[in-house]
Amino acid sequence: MRRIEFTSPLARAVAPVVGGILGFALLFGLTWIFASMATDNRQGKPETIPQTFEIGAVADIAKLVDEGGPILYPDLRDATGKRSIVIDHTGTEPAKGWQVYYAYPADRGETCLVEHIANTREFKDCDGRILTVADLQLPLDVRPIVENLRTLLIDLRAN
Repeated sequence: MRRIEFTSPLARAVAPVVGGILGFALLFGLTWIFASMATDNRQGKPETIPQTFEIGAVADIAKLVDEGGPILYPDLRDATGKRSIVIDHTGTEPAKGWQVYYAYPADRGETCLVEHIANTREFKDCDGRILTVADLQLPLDVRPIVENLRTLLIDLRAN
């Protein structure tokens, strides 16, 4: 087999540079293909988004609600707050009596967020009105779940 030999100084200087550039281009192309395939596979699996949010042990959360009133959780997705929720518990049995509300009045829109009045079961809305937890909007797409009579979860896919 005959070997190619470059005889001119210009060819001996340029050939390794061109070979190196082609090698890096091939490596970049293969990396691009593998990354593209990995991204396409991940986009086909929407289950990577959590469908439930774990609050904690029902006994502990029930005690917190009993002592300090309903718990307001701000919207963790964005600053609009339209998915802010209030978790309430009534009754003496920790595994029963859970209810979730949106953090705005039922007679107002999601732009009128409420503020919890510390250590009470009352809230102050955007107009300064004092509201009870029952005056808040009931959600259609969020509900509490008590798992194994121990853990309180918030189901974000409820209908």
